[in-house]
Amino acid sequence: MVVAGLCLRHFGYRIGLSFFTVKYGGSLLWGTMVYLLVRMFLIAASRYRIATVAEMVAITVELVRLIHTPWLDAFRDTLFGALLLGKVFSLWNIFAYSLGIVLAMSLERWFLSKKL
Repeated sequence: MVVAGLCLRHFGYRIGLSFFTVKYGGSLLWGTMVYLLVRMFLIAASRYRIATVAEMVAITVELVRLIHTPWLDAFRDTLFGALLLGKVFSLWNIFAYSLGIVLAMSLERWFLSKKL
């Protein structure tokens, strides 16, 4: 997810993708990544519990963007800080994260339903 998101943000405009696709596609992938990370730590939990925790993490990270201190803004000015926390609060990001979480939950359900 990280590589896909970075590629989307870096190459998206170069290959002719719209602003909407690049901006919110990255946010959708970020929400998917959060779901997968939570799944790694809560292996035995239900998909709905994983989705709930992932949603809480995503919303918390977005709300942290409303907090501005010199050290936090300095961290946000680094590449890692910008990728991890972002810089500007947006309700649209929360919506995109939620779609990514639902997508991950749906893909997990679909993959687990397939007979291997």
